[in-house]
Amino acid sequence: MTAEPDKTPAPATDPTIELLLRSLRRKEGNWVQWGQACQKLQKSGYTPQAIFEETGFEPIQQNQIMVAAQVYSGLEAQQASETVLDHFAQRGSDSLYELRILSQVERVAAAEFLVAKTLDSEGAYELAKAIKEFSRLTKLPEGFSDHPGDTIAYQCWKNARQKSDLQERSRLIAKGLSFAHSVSARQQIEKLLTDFSVSKALTAPRLPLYRPDEDTESPRIIPVAGKMPITKADFMAVPMTDEIGKFRLVKFSGTGVWVAIPSWQVILEAEDAIALIVDSEYLIPDNTSEEILVIVDRSQRQWRADSYFLVESEGSLIFQWFPEAPSLPILGRMILVLRPKKVLDEDFRKDLWQLEE
Repeated sequence: MTAEPDKTPAPATDPTIELLLRSLRRKEGNWVQWGQACQKLQKSGYTPQAIFEETGFEPIQQNQIMVAAQVYSGLEAQQASETVLDHFAQRGSDSLYELRILSQVERVAAAEFLVAKTLDSEGAYELAKAIKEFSRLTKLPEGFSDHPGDTIAYQCWKNARQKSDLQERSRLIAKGLSFAHSVSARQQIEKLLTDFSVSKALTAPRLPLYRPDEDTESPRIIPVAGKMPITKADFMAVPMTDEIGKFRLVKFSGTGVWVAIPSWQVILEAEDAIALIVDSEYLIPDNTSEEILVIVDRSQRQWRADSYFLVESEGSLIFQWFPEAPSLPILGRMILVLRPKKVLDEDFRKDLWQLEE
């Protein structure tokens, strides 16, 4: 018998909780108020499932309007125009949700552009992606400004140069011209009407992925008491190791955690190797969800097109491939992605006597 998920929130002591639930049931106010109400309910102890059962707002919808409401509040704080605020107060939560990846200042410019061009959520997704990628360039491309229209125009210009198919190339040129804001950006795109050379696109390198197969490739970490002779006190002072997870991480009473990695050449050559635990779906878009170990060499901070790098973006560390030298400071180069060894039955392997049956 499977346990049912917790659907009942803790009793609320705030008398406004019932008012929030009632307003959501009746869909009073606009979507911004709905998102703010959902956020208050979750902070009061209500689970997304409980809110759904009480109000009919599905968890995925709750997440969208809560995030979009935060973006809307940021537009108010940045003093976006009344036209933009009035527009998004009535509609477009899905569009504002797409702007979550941008900075506060970028969101205002993007929102103004969305309203001016009457773009939908798909257009908002494309715009946010173009602005984000444009912001990572080391310097402004020749002829293009950082105006939202020019960022999309730049993507169209770049993609058109990589197409040999004239029909697809023409479509991208026309799209770029329709979005270009500056005269110089239009001129750059118009050059493609007479320049039919194809600029080959760089493809992202393959991840340095490996999964151990042999037991000898998964060594254990054992504490060292010192060199003989030693005293009993020194021997007893060695802390007990406790292996954690599939990568057999080791913690002890001091300040430190280690993981054992086979002495492959790439590990030996690393001057300042650091390990990070990462969920596989973060790097590898497949159907297998598991923890993977990523090894970064902090001493390698020079950009190269054949590698992924660890950088900081909006307060969080991310792994990113850059076709050109990035403006973000590089914190280290990814040198190894390690999957855990597949073991069908860990306990069966430990009981060697069973092999004699």
